[in-house]
Amino acid sequence: MDQLLLLFLLLLGAVVSVPVGDRLGLPAPVLMTLGGIVLALVPAVPNVDIPPEFILPLVLPPLLYASAQRTSWRQFAANVRPILLLAVALVFVTTAAVAGVANAVVPGLPIAAAVALGALVAPPDPVAATAVAGSLGLPRRLVSILEGEGLFNDVTAIVLYHVAIAAAVSGSFSWPEATLEFVLSAVVAVAVGLALGWSAQRLMGRLGDATLQIGLSLLLPFVAYALAEELMGSGVLAVLTTALFLAEYASDADDVLGRLAGHTFWEVVDMLVTGVAFGLIGLELHHVFGAAAGRWQEMAGWAAAVVAVVVGVRLVWLLPATWLAKRLHGRRDYDEEIPLSWRETVVMWWAGMRGVASVALALAIPLRTDSGAPFPARDQIVFIAFAVIITTLVFQGLTLPWLVRRLGVQADTDAERAFRRELALRAAKAARRRLKEIGEVEELPEDLLEQLQRRAYDMGARISPDLVDEERREAYAQRVSRLRHIQHVQREMLSAARHEVLAARSEPGADPEVVDSVLRHLDVRSLRSP
Repeated sequence: MDQLLLLFLLLLGAVVSVPVGDRLGLPAPVLMTLGGIVLALVPAVPNVDIPPEFILPLVLPPLLYASAQRTSWRQFAANVRPILLLAVALVFVTTAAVAGVANAVVPGLPIAAAVALGALVAPPDPVAATAVAGSLGLPRRLVSILEGEGLFNDVTAIVLYHVAIAAAVSGSFSWPEATLEFVLSAVVAVAVGLALGWSAQRLMGRLGDATLQIGLSLLLPFVAYALAEELMGSGVLAVLTTALFLAEYASDADDVLGRLAGHTFWEVVDMLVTGVAFGLIGLELHHVFGAAAGRWQEMAGWAAAVVAVVVGVRLVWLLPATWLAKRLHGRRDYDEEIPLSWRETVVMWWAGMRGVASVALALAIPLRTDSGAPFPARDQIVFIAFAVIITTLVFQGLTLPWLVRRLGVQADTDAERAFRRELALRAAKAARRRLKEIGEVEELPEDLLEQLQRRAYDMGARISPDLVDEERREAYAQRVSRLRHIQHVQREMLSAARHEVLAARSEPGADPEVVDSVLRHLDVRSLRSP
């Protein structure tokens, strides 16, 4: 089996793991990791051979870009204090604690390499956590915290990692120089991200076609990462800045097809890249087993010490940090998303699984220093990193559902329903307001005006049935029943039309391009049918 066939197997596994995981009650990332471990034990499967310098630029940009699209700059601004307390500061604390312990227990591990180890195991993986949390009915507040924590943890940890790797490779380290490099890296990254986001926004408006816009969006994270790295900035921060800028300013409310197609495209990219990355976690056990040959007991002891620090520091930090965040929240703010009880804090602690970012950073450690010598203790660092990843991902990932049920942490459906009702009311009012403006300019027949007003009313009721009282709800239910019957008949008519057009594609003399054009028209009509 060669490397290309192995890649295709991982891509296939990424697709299959989603429905299989749903049937077995296992998160897809955990299932892919277990699948990778099984493949690693098969003698015919080769070792993964990816040059370290290609790992970060190929894996992280699309994952960060896809994750950033699920949040917004305003959400970050509203939660800046919890993010700083629960995410960014925790990365520094975890990195320092792991570096101190690793430097003490691993013989010959210099402090710079120990800091690199601490940085790469510090950030929890939002993909694994939210994949588990999404099926457990956790409060949306907790899921948002895990997603935001994952994004900004990754950025902070990766910048720290680059500083530490540079020090280990060059053989010299200076705190003032490292601090200056950290700040300059962030400034350059933000500038690159804003400039690229602004340019992409203008270009997307001129491209128009959804296919071209999606193609541009695929290139953007890689361009942002490479350009920032070329200018000595943080590539991951540049990707995050670009994604947040476009999510805030480049959305056209009337571009329905573009938005649906783009959302679907990035879901596919996210699923495939994530699946391959988690599969690599298991496959890398080939290398990990080789590094530990003859030293299992010693290296397992080092790994156990680091795992204990990673898991323990998160709990020790989250308990007082959450208490402080709640105190500050109660005094001034009402929009912050923070854990509201010790049970939610414990769930957030146990959801701190390591994953894609840690794998990419571990595999990206250079093989040699500037002097040509092997990177100090690289095999030991990779072994410990993968021990942390496997332990937290598999053990915590499989036991998190049990812990959530045991603690009784559930979503606040009343709050979600109330917010949905508010949005439904605003949408209906906006539709009726626009109808009134049109009615003042154009003369609409009374029966048509009445029908359009009812549609605006039904629009809100369809989003949130709680919007209407009992009497109106019954009348609305009758109209919905009639509309569903009409939709059913219309779908059957459109289906017959599509079958006829597709049959014409294989007829002699049929022009495939004309057939596809007509079929696309019918598809769009099906999508837009009331």
